[in-house]
Amino acid sequence: MRKASREFLFELLQQPSPSGYEGPVREVWQREAARHADRVEVDLHGNVIAVHNPEGQPRIMLAGHMDELGFQVVHISDDGYLYFDTIGGFDLSTVPARSVQVHARGGPVDGVIGKKPVHLMASDERRRVLEKQDLWIDIGAKDGKEARKLVEIGDPVTYRAEVGALRHNLIVSRGLDNKMGAWLAAETLRSVSRHRRRCRAALYAVATVQEEVGLRGARTSAYGIDPRVGIGLDVTWATDHPGMDKRKVGDIRLGGGPVITRGANINPVVFARLREAAECNKIPYQIDAAPGGTGTDANAIQLSRAGVAAGLVSVPQRYMHTPVETISTEDLDNTVKLLTAFVVGLDGKTDFTP
Repeated sequence: MRKASREFLFELLQQPSPSGYEGPVREVWQREAARHADRVEVDLHGNVIAVHNPEGQPRIMLAGHMDELGFQVVHISDDGYLYFDTIGGFDLSTVPARSVQVHARGGPVDGVIGKKPVHLMASDERRRVLEKQDLWIDIGAKDGKEARKLVEIGDPVTYRAEVGALRHNLIVSRGLDNKMGAWLAAETLRSVSRHRRRCRAALYAVATVQEEVGLRGARTSAYGIDPRVGIGLDVTWATDHPGMDKRKVGDIRLGGGPVITRGANINPVVFARLREAAECNKIPYQIDAAPGGTGTDANAIQLSRAGVAAGLVSVPQRYMHTPVETISTEDLDNTVKLLTAFVVGLDGKTDFTP
């Protein structure tokens, strides 16, 4: 991965962006996209839209959501502890004993997520699934009065930003789902802009908001853009680790290349052109089967207005919705190559009718 691209990705990962609170990531993404786009705008919902060759045909939308999972403060006790609700879908067994930051008006406030010590639990408590009210955030306040000076009801909370690396070009971070997808949209815009003379399509690269709470940003931005083709950019489950039944979820591996989805959510012409682009350019790829809706931005895009020719390109990820999401930078680079070849290969005569 080129140095500047890696730095851009890491800067995105280090910014907080729970659904509804995407501002810090939006600022970074908008600044980078503006270097390669003909124009950049932020819509009323908070989606960032960067456009290359706006007069071209067909109009193609690449959507990667920039929001991540998080927490929100719902109560501050008189003892100074913060109680929270979740933003997005958490496995609560992974939440206790984590370092967090409350993103307050006066600046970030460090804290830890606490729970009752296992030594003091009754046997039935040890077996019981944790509830949110069993957990709290400790910011070290001596009482509620001090805590309320630092934190307000509704403040968002994230795990502390720690981007790490493993062997064989693997990176580890919270929020790869799906700041990585927003990164892909901007990086593909940069790559396509280098082929200005060959590109006949209009490319709309979009960093969408609020995917984790209902695909909301993709729905509104697709309506405004009205694309002919729309591709969701997201992560998908890697099944190359213990506990995964490939008979149920397929065989998807880190380092195996981008994952192209087939199924009801996917326009068959878009799928065929993506596969053709991969094979003609000798880009490794994998195929994922999705018989119904995919639960990604591609689902909302497909159903916009009178319908959009939708596709879904994903990057394999281990440990989804945890603080240690893991992906391969080789897969990221190959996904940018695939998307670039796909966009540059289309023109206004391409028929997407199934």
